[in-house]
This record gives sequence, C-alpha cells and structure tokens, in this order.
Amino acid sequence: DGKIYDAYVIYPKNHTNEANFVEYFVYQIMPDILENKCGYKLCIYGRDIYPGEDTVSAIEKRMQSSRRLIILLTHQLVNCKEHTYDQHIALYNALIQNDTKVILLEMERIGTYGKLQESLRFIIKQQGTIKWKEQHTVHPQSPNSKFWKQVRYHMPLTLKSS
Repeated sequence: DGKIYDAYVIYPKNHTNEANFVEYFVYQIMPDILENKCGYKLCIYGRDIYPGEDTVSAIEKRMQSSRRLIILLTHQLVNCKEHTYDQHIALYNALIQNDTKVILLEMERIGTYGKLQESLRFIIKQQGTIKWKEQHTVHPQSPNSKFWKQVRYHMPLTLKSS
C-alpha cells in the first residue's frame, strides 16, 4: 500500500511532570511493545523527524506514510487551547479524507469529554478510547495485557516474514 509506518504517534509535547510519563511511554514502552515485540513500525515526532527538516512538511509526509494515527489523550492535550499542527492534520486526514484510522489512547482519566475539540469527541463517540490504567504500569512491557491486546486489535495486520 506504499505506507512506511504502521502508526504515527501524536502526544502532548510540553514538559510538565505528567508529560514525563507520557514521553517515557512514547519513547520507551510503545516502541518496546509495538516495534520490538509485535513487529510494527511507529513514527514518533522527535525520534523519526530529524533536526533541520521542514517540520510541517515532514509531519504531513510521515502521516501520509502511516496506516494508523495513535493519539494519546491527556489532561494537557484536552486543556490545551491551541491544538498542535500534527493533531490538526491527523484529524483532517481521519475525518475529511477518511483515509486513516485513529486509535485513541486515554492515558489519564479524562472524565467528561466536553472540553475536547468536536472532531475528537466525534471519533470517541464512533469508536471509544482504549484506557491506560494505573495497574498497567506494574507490567507495562507485557504485550499480552488487555491494554496492548486492544491496541493491537486496532493496528493493521503485520506481515511476518517466514
């Protein structure tokens, strides 16, 4: 299908205490489970977009080269008044062009979704979210946990080389 990545990961990029776990999750746990143990290829901003590249066009190219979009929902993302460029492009691709499936990972208990932008609320209403629970942090590296099984269910099929 001409795609390079199985998923493009969108996460809040502010450096607050709660973001420390999210960044650890994005840069350590997700690649360990989804790439090393399950054979997926992720595109992560800050790891797969290089210094000196035109960020805007790099983000668009990487998203177009991805089969899925994974958005990490946190209070920081919900309460952010200005939405990041990658989030705008992702939601546009998912809703308007209808060519990319979105996987929403609820990293913290968000409560009501009233503060979320309408496009995210629409996706949640359509398909729900996959909730990260505190107990997952005990064994976050188990690809067989309920959380990772749900994530893998929404990911594209991997082509295992025999």
